[in-house]
This record gives sequence, structure tokens and C-alpha cells, in this order.
Amino acid sequence: MTERRYVLELAYRGTAYSGWQRQPNALSVEETIDSALSTILGVPIKLVGCGRTDAGVHASDYVAHFDYAGTLPPRLLPRLNRYLPEDIALYQLAEADDRFHARFSATGRSYEYRISPRKDPFRVDTVTWLPAFGSLDRDAMQAAAGLLLDYGEFAPFCKTNSDAFTMKCTMTESEWDFGAAELRYRVSANRFLRGMVRLIVGTCLQVGTDKLSLDRLKEVMDRQERLPRPLSAPAEGLFLTEVRYPGRTDWPTVS
Repeated sequence: MTERRYVLELAYRGTAYSGWQRQPNALSVEETIDSALSTILGVPIKLVGCGRTDAGVHASDYVAHFDYAGTLPPRLLPRLNRYLPEDIALYQLAEADDRFHARFSATGRSYEYRISPRKDPFRVDTVTWLPAFGSLDRDAMQAAAGLLLDYGEFAPFCKTNSDAFTMKCTMTESEWDFGAAELRYRVSANRFLRGMVRLIVGTCLQVGTDKLSLDRLKEVMDRQERLPRPLSAPAEGLFLTEVRYPGRTDWPTVS
């Protein structure tokens, strides 16, 4: 039988995992779903995800694809959800054109970072607690976030061991929402470098606590050099919230 390409829309809480991508000595989200699909379909299945997420990072909207030559069993999605642990949820299974690629067909991605002013035992792994919440210079943080929209390369916000072939990203959104109960940073771009969002959040916090000036940040961006003392915000506050594709709403659901 001819292989067909299928798309999975899903969400996961990343606390227990080494990230999306399969790792040799640690449990990943990819490996967990691969195992469930392979068990139920009876053949080895290898998912291709829309991108990496770091250990402990979450996704409220994640997209992956896989190829399968057989006939899908009835009620596959509910069966998979029963098989998978409670921190992974599959929302939709659809058939896609064989030219579709979860990573390379994506036209944009959005992330959100969440910061709480108080320690919350019910959200230990899904929000970052910042005791200095009330003393932040919010205007300076917003200015730092907005400054990034003037640039098309982001070498200062890429981990040093990255294998990225280019530092170019087209950023379309970068702003803070300063709610009374929670701070949220939202950022959208066509692509992101490894560790980029957590480094941006950390830099904004450094600006907001007067540990880094806006002038110095601009100088670093103009020169595309490393930040003087880079700060990567903790993983638990970060969520991948949207992955955009042409015609996504038209994908035909099969389960």
C-alpha cells in the first residue's frame, strides 16, 4: 500500500521530559508518542515535529507528522490518548499532502512566557516565580522587547552550541502584557534560534532590574555580539502557543 502522510495536533506539559526531540539517555515527548503509535499500529512509527523545545518547556499547540501505509484503526485518537500519559494530549489527527512537512512547511511560530509575583504551589512547573515582580521597570522592559523588532538577525540570543545555519529571523511580535496577577511576554517569528526566547526574557528582566541598559542592548544587537552576562529564564514559564501553516484550518480530520 502507498504511504500516506498524517498530521497530529497536540499539547504537552514538558516538565517530565528532556524536550520534544528524542535523546539517547533521557525521555522525550517525541519518543513517548512514537512508542504509543508504534504499539497501536503494529509497525515502527517515526514522528517529525515542528521544532525542538528545551527540557521542561511546554507546548499548548504543537504539530507533528508521520507516514503510514496501512489503514488506520477506528477511534485511533481516543485510543492513543488513553495509552499516553496525562501530560500529553492529542487533539486532532488529519491527513495531509505528502509534500507537507511539520517543520519546513510552518510559516510562523508564537511563544509565551509567564511570570508570577507570588509562589504558587499549584503552578510550580508552569509559571516562573519572581519575587522582584513589583520593582521591575516595566517601561524599560517594554522598550527592550520593542527594540528587537528593528532587527533581522539575533546572534546575541542563540546558545553557543547551536547548529543553526543562519541567525536571521523575521520577528513580527515582541511585547509584554503587564497584568496585575501575572506578566506575560509574547513573541512571534517565522523561526527561532535555540534558546532564543528564554534569553530574550532574561535580557528584558536584566533591563527591568537595571542590570543592563537599553543603550548596551542596542549596541550588542547592532554588532551581533554576545550579551555581556546572558541570562536564560527558567524553562517552566515558557509555552509554544501557536504554529502557523497555510490552509491549516482545512486539514481533513480522520480520527
